[in-house]
Amino acid sequence: MNVSWHAMDPEEVARHFGVDPSRGLDEAQAAAQRRVSGPNQLEVRAGPGVFARFLSQLIQPLVAVLIGSAAVTAFLGEWVDAGVILGVVLINALVGFIQENKAESALMALARSVETESTVLRGGSQHRLEARNLVPGDVVVLSAGMKVPADLRLASARELRMTEAALTGESVPVAKSVARVPADTPLAERTCMAYGGTLVAAGQGAGIVIATGGATEIGQISQFIAGTPEMVTPLMRRLDRFSRRLLWVILALAAVTFGVGLLRGEPAFGMFMAAVALAVGAIPEGLPAAVTVTLAIGVGRMARRRAIIRRLPAVETLGSTTVICSDKTGTLTENAMTVRAVWVDGESLAVHGSGYSPAGRIGAPRTDAPAAGLRETLLAGMLCNNAQLVQSGGHWQVQGDPTEGALLVLGRKGGLDEHTLNAVFPRLDELPFDSDRRYMATLHEVEGVRVVYVKGAAEKLLPACSTRLGTGGQETALDADAILVAAGKMAQDGLRVLALARGVLPAGSALDHSGITHGLVFLGLAGMADPPRQLAISAVRTCQAAGIRVKMITGDHPGTALTIARQLGIVSGEGAVLTGSRLAELDEQALARVAAETDVFARVEPEQKLRLVQALQANGEIVAMTGDGVNDAPALRQADIGIAMGRGGAEVAREAAAMVLTDDNFATIEAAVEEGRGIYDNLVKFIAWTVPTNAGEGLVILAAIFAGTALPISPLQILWINMSTAVLLGLMLAFEPAEQGIMQRPPRLRSAPILDRSLIVRSTLVVVFLLAGAFGLFALALHRGQPVSRATTIASDLFVVVETAYLFNCRSLTRPFWSLRSNVWIWAGSATMLSLQLAFTYLPVCNRVFGTAPIGMGDWVMIMAIAAVCAVAVETEKWLHTAGLLRRRGRRAGT
Repeated sequence: MNVSWHAMDPEEVARHFGVDPSRGLDEAQAAAQRRVSGPNQLEVRAGPGVFARFLSQLIQPLVAVLIGSAAVTAFLGEWVDAGVILGVVLINALVGFIQENKAESALMALARSVETESTVLRGGSQHRLEARNLVPGDVVVLSAGMKVPADLRLASARELRMTEAALTGESVPVAKSVARVPADTPLAERTCMAYGGTLVAAGQGAGIVIATGGATEIGQISQFIAGTPEMVTPLMRRLDRFSRRLLWVILALAAVTFGVGLLRGEPAFGMFMAAVALAVGAIPEGLPAAVTVTLAIGVGRMARRRAIIRRLPAVETLGSTTVICSDKTGTLTENAMTVRAVWVDGESLAVHGSGYSPAGRIGAPRTDAPAAGLRETLLAGMLCNNAQLVQSGGHWQVQGDPTEGALLVLGRKGGLDEHTLNAVFPRLDELPFDSDRRYMATLHEVEGVRVVYVKGAAEKLLPACSTRLGTGGQETALDADAILVAAGKMAQDGLRVLALARGVLPAGSALDHSGITHGLVFLGLAGMADPPRQLAISAVRTCQAAGIRVKMITGDHPGTALTIARQLGIVSGEGAVLTGSRLAELDEQALARVAAETDVFARVEPEQKLRLVQALQANGEIVAMTGDGVNDAPALRQADIGIAMGRGGAEVAREAAAMVLTDDNFATIEAAVEEGRGIYDNLVKFIAWTVPTNAGEGLVILAAIFAGTALPISPLQILWINMSTAVLLGLMLAFEPAEQGIMQRPPRLRSAPILDRSLIVRSTLVVVFLLAGAFGLFALALHRGQPVSRATTIASDLFVVVETAYLFNCRSLTRPFWSLRSNVWIWAGSATMLSLQLAFTYLPVCNRVFGTAPIGMGDWVMIMAIAAVCAVAVETEKWLHTAGLLRRRGRRAGT
């Protein structure tokens, strides 16, 4: 039901559900509600079964042709040929199935995120119930540390603060109250609501359940994910387009072969086998396996660079990325509040270091203890504090409020220790933080004197201060205007400002609010922020140099988002930020325009992140989306590649993403982009290598039919060449390291073909050498009276040797292969292939299986000569193309 619960008073909400907030529902009411609303759990849709996932590997166009060829060949009684073809198909399908058989568990993670127990009022008594048994109208009691089990309209709140970063992107706990807010208030600013899946950071409260299961905000995210199809990657789109075009060409050539043979009076059976030979020769059987293995090798490389790939095609997608949409909190920033500046006695001191690590310093390096004024400010921040700073697994973490954690870290950087301070100056009493008064106070005994330390908003504390503490520890006149100017400057720099003060209570007097409304001594200001990751700054710069735009999409405050964006270099100067409320007013056409023009989006809700990704994709962009919260999951699923944070991210975000960063560092994306580009290059190298070799085999068959001669290579020999060379030669290209300058070129266009004009010309050149060489040597052998078995062996050996030489040409598509770094796999694969080809030529068992025969030294000399001339011709074409490309770039630069 579309009701603005946050715009209603708690009493009105209670009347709607017929519940007394002090007693809760009775069991009869709860049972009636459960029959209407169902259990409080998310629906998980079943994915395709094991058989369906395996079958999907067999319905690719090129694979279907091979299956058809095997079936007809078996029908004609050629069982060996049919068995080999089917074996190749099944091996390829099995490799793909094993690599891609990873269940989609994003919805399962969402379901787990709300599985918990809760304290609920039923019939006037408190009960512990499983979250799945909650119904709308239930009254849930909230306490610090618990996970909210459903969406609640708060009916009571005492110092209640919620951690909502995973849902809204807000980087600090949000103070809650029962006061209603306007109906059009964004999700992140609905202070009278508590949402399922978020955490209670501090305080107590109670709320009326207004939505359960799929009707909750997290349930809406579940529906977004379920309704968002997994994107087809640029590589898959290009390969599909390439495969379909190749399929029609092969089928047309096979039909021409069959028709021409019949017209020449050849028997139909022989011509059909010739057409099968042509199809088997022209189809790159090793392509599916090569793609899978190359991507799998990329998975290993990226894992070593702290990027875990969950879906194989994602390895390459990063190399195509044109836009990275990044969440702010925890992705571009540390997700750790850090004091960046301290203002004491008119002097502003920079605070060095980041995160919760106490390593760092305050101001310039110094060897003596901090001045009395600064020390007293640090003392106040550490004593008026309920957080704990702990080290776990080599990482510093805060238990409690991040703002208070930042003050503990600040004190550590100043040489103080909170444990020692609390032992020496024990706490006697406390006034907790109040969202109305906006301060917290603690009472301590300091050398026999009852001292109150207070922290809070500067505008709230200053009226209670009569003096300020100087650098040397002496009290001086208060200049409130100067303090407010300093606080305003900190706020303009994107810092959250906290004021600190102290006072003295008479012996025996109690700590209450009336005792700290006057006579306080102002100590100083602390300006804190969730700082940008230092490595993220350079990573953003590198991405921009590579032609990749970085956009920030966050649920945080617009001012905070814009400040961080400037520090990261995402925007310069004044910049512009667009809020979620403005986005909601835009139609799809206007949104597409705004998405292209704007780089910072703030107060964005989950469905708006999804719309932004879709708008960018509609503009032709290849979008990578990074994030770590529940609110990022739908956009992570929609993006061409979703990138989640592994260490600090929500589980649902990791499950929805295609890639997970184990170090939660945006800078790792830079390394992943480089790897992705290198992997795509290697795939193109493989295709540039396999296309002319397969085409050459098919055209040799076609040429034989037109010439009316025997087939230079049999179908079984073609399968031997294709599969052995694909594994031992072609796959070795997958181990090629990324070439120099790979991050200085722009992203590939979405519409760019796999093989550009230059590679088509180069492939044609190789096809000519293979066709002329193989058919020529085959015809020459027959002319000399040699048996057909020896002639076909010469043609087969020529294909293997030329493919081996051409393999070295393909190590780089633009540079001479001898200028590249060594790749031991290329040499090992080539040596193994040539050894096996010698066995194919000379071993009697191979002669019987493949119909081959030993050849002479003179035959080898001619084969080697043709391979050498082909390699030199390819390198010459490569040099001419590269030189022409450089000249064109020079002319464009000159104009």
